[in-house]
Amino acid sequence: MKKYYLHIGTENSGPFDLEEIKIKRITKKTPVWFEGLENWKYAEEIEELKSVFIVTPPPIDTFSKITSNPKKVKKVKEVTILGLSKNTFFFVLTFLILLIATVVFNSYQEKRDRLLEKRNHKTEIENNQYVIQQKQINEQKVALAEQERLETERVLNEKKQTVNNRLIVIQNLLSINNENLENAKAKLDTVSGFKLFRTADEKQEQIDVLKNEINSYLIEIEILKKESNQLKLELEKIH
Repeated sequence: MKKYYLHIGTENSGPFDLEEIKIKRITKKTPVWFEGLENWKYAEEIEELKSVFIVTPPPIDTFSKITSNPKKVKKVKEVTILGLSKNTFFFVLTFLILLIATVVFNSYQEKRDRLLEKRNHKTEIENNQYVIQQKQINEQKVALAEQERLETERVLNEKKQTVNNRLIVIQNLLSINNENLENAKAKLDTVSGFKLFRTADEKQEQIDVLKNEINSYLIEIEILKKESNQLKLELEKIH
């Protein structure tokens, strides 16, 4: 048999069977619960309890006032706006305002997001362009440095070749001048000791000519040696 629990005032009571419920004199709004219900329900929501409700009559004073002072109740005409009741109109109006505000806000937010995305995309493009430009500049610097290095190396090689060629020329000139110097010394010895039919002045003139020639060769040899030494120093610096 089903057992019922009642909530009257601030207390729960029960369990009661149907006959005991009838004695309790419950009303339609009395909270009731029985096993199987998820939550409490009013008694009027339970089919088998509809026959046990107590009908409470209105106070007799109300009846007396109505019979003693019978006045016609004037029916107040309900105010309508655009065919809608006042409350309904303002509810619909509030809803439309919120809807429009939501649409406007979403539109603004989307526009702002698109603008931000466009700016980010532009910034990304500019950053990529900057990176590419810096890469090109670095490549140009590397190429220019390599070109300068090759040009410097070419100039040094040309200078080295020029110095070496000049040293070869100097070496040949030294050989020639040394040979001419030896020949002039031999002639001087011959002229100084050889007796011919000539005057003392003629002999001295020949000796002077040969001595000048020897001095000229010595000076030339000295100049060539100094130049050779300077060129060799330059070669050491180039290396």
